[in-house]
Amino acid sequence: MKNFLVYTAKILAIIILVSVILDGLYTYVFLQSKNRGKIETVFNSKAKKYDVVILGSSRANNHFVTQMFEDKGLKAFNYGMSGGHLFEASLMLKLMIERKYVIKNVILEADLNLSNDEEAEGVATKFLPYIRNSEVIKEHFSSQENFKELYYIPFYRYVKYDGKIGFREIFFTTIGAKTNALDNLGYYPLGKYKNGNMKNNIVNLNPLPRNKYYEEIKNICKTNNINFIAVMTPMCENVKGMEYFDKVKKAYPEIHNYENVVVEDKYFSSCGHMNDAGAKIFTARILKDFFVKN
Repeated sequence: MKNFLVYTAKILAIIILVSVILDGLYTYVFLQSKNRGKIETVFNSKAKKYDVVILGSSRANNHFVTQMFEDKGLKAFNYGMSGGHLFEASLMLKLMIERKYVIKNVILEADLNLSNDEEAEGVATKFLPYIRNSEVIKEHFSSQENFKELYYIPFYRYVKYDGKIGFREIFFTTIGAKTNALDNLGYYPLGKYKNGNMKNNIVNLNPLPRNKYYEEIKNICKTNNINFIAVMTPMCENVKGMEYFDKVKKAYPEIHNYENVVVEDKYFSSCGHMNDAGAKIFTARILKDFFVKN
């Protein structure tokens, strides 16, 4: 019995040691990454200065043509993340502040995601390699149910989310493989797809009376003297439940409603995402209303 317990203890010790070593190796690789995606680029960057930073989901990523800001003399970057929620947008801004970014204006796409204050696992996971290297990330995840496992168990986060931050990502990061996430100053242009879904139903969608992460973003901007511009972005013509945007305006009167600035289907790739032509019309309106003085 004694031999069995000793043998078991040795196996357990080896497993823990290997987990600690692998955790350290994986984390080290992510700490060197600067060209794979927006999160690691911000985390591994030094202080930057921006006139305009754009935050939000794919409806930010696909709707704000960053080069158009640059053409007006405004240093800008689109940090919108496809599939992201306000949970991730807030954390991204916190990271920028932690990295001593100087930002004059934050444009936040705040519409459909006001209906939830949950993390978007597929995007939030990409912050996890740095959870032990950043108090901001640690604190942001501390309220999540599985925080203790993610933080205290070595290599657990890499095993659990292998599809996002596992061996494949480590391999491509190690060989310096780039993605298109940083192309076009963060803006991702869409084309006109023949089979794009041009119908949507948001009848049952309701904004939260007080979205925690929206309020965080607003307060961070106030504390750091950043001009905060929250906007609702367009949807196509055939949407049921467009009164949702009226509900948002009632709950958050400071949010600017641009959902009807572009409506024709020819300007959309799918019902919730404009194509490049539509995005340019929309961005021109944003520039006119907030940045370009006549």
